[in-house]
Amino acid sequence: MTDFLSTVDGLLIDIDGVLTIGDEVIPGATEAIAALRARGIPFRFMTNTTIYCRYTLLDIMRAKGLVADLGELYTATYVAARFLRERGARSYLPLLLPDAQLEFGGLDVDEEAPEYVVVGDLGASFTFSRLNAAFRALLNGAKLVALHKKRHWRTPDGLFLDAGPFVMALEYATETNAIVVGKPSGAYFQMVLDDLSLPPNRIAMIGDDIEIDVRGAKLMGIQGWLVKTGRFRKEDLGRGIWPDRILNSIADLIG
Repeated sequence: MTDFLSTVDGLLIDIDGVLTIGDEVIPGATEAIAALRARGIPFRFMTNTTIYCRYTLLDIMRAKGLVADLGELYTATYVAARFLRERGARSYLPLLLPDAQLEFGGLDVDEEAPEYVVVGDLGASFTFSRLNAAFRALLNGAKLVALHKKRHWRTPDGLFLDAGPFVMALEYATETNAIVVGKPSGAYFQMVLDDLSLPPNRIAMIGDDIEIDVRGAKLMGIQGWLVKTGRFRKEDLGRGIWPDRILNSIADLIG
């Protein structure tokens, strides 16, 4: 454990693909988090998960034995809601699942003339009618906010389309660019950096996505550590993005 952690004073840890795959906890993940706590190494969970609000995700993590506090948990859904509130938004059109919408309490859902269209994960609910309603709202002046632009995500049943292709469809149709609030947004990384109050070069991001996690971190001066679990494919290492460390899994932190 000392060897891997000798260059850092804190960690940013992705969840899906690093700690869990689907409903299963990656072997050694629970022990790794417990070991970090025992060593007094500060960390934050930093995820682009858009299915749940933070409270639900926290309950799910705890039920799986992944001990976490609300203040340690950052999600793209939380960041998007914070983004809208900081701009004084009153209404939005969510392309989000119902639980994720709980993060946006106090904001009105407006199907006709929202101030913002917020796109996260809808899975099979990404229907033509939902997308077309968002398309029309954007033409009427709404701003497009994407929780992230990931191309796909891995489940035990294989790869599935993520929100990114649908965000890009709306961008193409409306000739506009989405405001991306999740990783690799510099604003998202900076928010968590400010919370940790540590020098960026003494922090590492542990993720399974070489573009969003590793490249996003390195652009902020944060070390990027890539795990070979979750979304990782061997072709990732041929993209010209060089991780500072490559781990077989997060269990390498303790073994």
